Amino acid sequence: MPEVSVIIPTFNRSKKVVRAVTSVLNQSFRDFEIIVVDDSSTDDTNQALARYASSIAYLRRPVNRGVSAARNMGIENSVAPWIAFLDSDDYWLNDKLQTQMDFVDRNPETVACQTEEIWIRKGRRVNPKRKHKKPSGDIFKQSLKLCLVSPSSVILRRPLFEEVGLFDESLPAAEDYDLWLRISSRYPIYLIPKELVVKEGGHEDQLSRRFTGMDRFRIRAIVKVIQSGMLSPDQTRAAMEELSIKCRVYGSGCIKRGKTEEGHFYLSLPERFVGNGEAFSRNTMPCFLEE
Repeated sequence: MPEVSVIIPTFNRSKKVVRAVTSVLNQSFRDFEIIVVDDSSTDDTNQALARYASSIAYLRRPVNRGVSAARNMGIENSVAPWIAFLDSDDYWLNDKLQTQMDFVDRNPETVACQTEEIWIRKGRRVNPKRKHKKPSGDIFKQSLKLCLVSPSSVILRRPLFEEVGLFDESLPAAEDYDLWLRISSRYPIYLIPKELVVKEGGHEDQLSRRFTGMDRFRIRAIVKVIQSGMLSPDQTRAAMEELSIKCRVYGSGCIKRGKTEEGHFYLSLPERFVGNGEAFSRNTMPCFLEE
């Protein structure tokens, strides 16, 4: 059994997924399996990966269902005690896995850790803003504001998914934010302060560019984690405070854009949620969630 299962979801990125796979094969740490999940690509991804047939498991989804379904398929078909993800437009430096496995050997209580990244936007290196600075340890409260864990940089113990669940396939975006809230509410997520991942952005097919109003998905994730019953009283207070902020900002923005009904729904959501624990489900204003 390999020590690490590396899961690479991809859709219509034949050249970049080859680069991602190559960066895993070049790792100094060798005890891994690679699972590429092709989310029904229409380009030449299948042919591009054919040369790696002896080194990877190639799974193809018959219908495009998004990155969460692809990652979940990879998890369900993996065997290692540690799970690592690599988005197909990102790639690893050679010592990425070795550095993380050395860290967990020294810190056996670890269930999740990530590394720093090099950010590339439209071919140029950029520096993350202060708000994007990754914390280490108990990061739940900071993670309520914005996503502070990168899928391409993190490794996770397999039992985590049995405890907190897989990626939420009903979320078209902010699916990683949702998972990190569920994990960080229970366990520390440690940071190794080394830049071992190159993360590319700025291209048209990124989820953050396809969807406007990303906060509506984060709002849904916050409500989910509050409803889960897994939060301490202090965590619940922090989550409710951030829910109120996000609902106020997003709801006000909706009203300014002429989406009055949607705006008033979000502006009133925290008060109604506190009052009766109203579920925030597909039956509650679903049109606002799936645009």
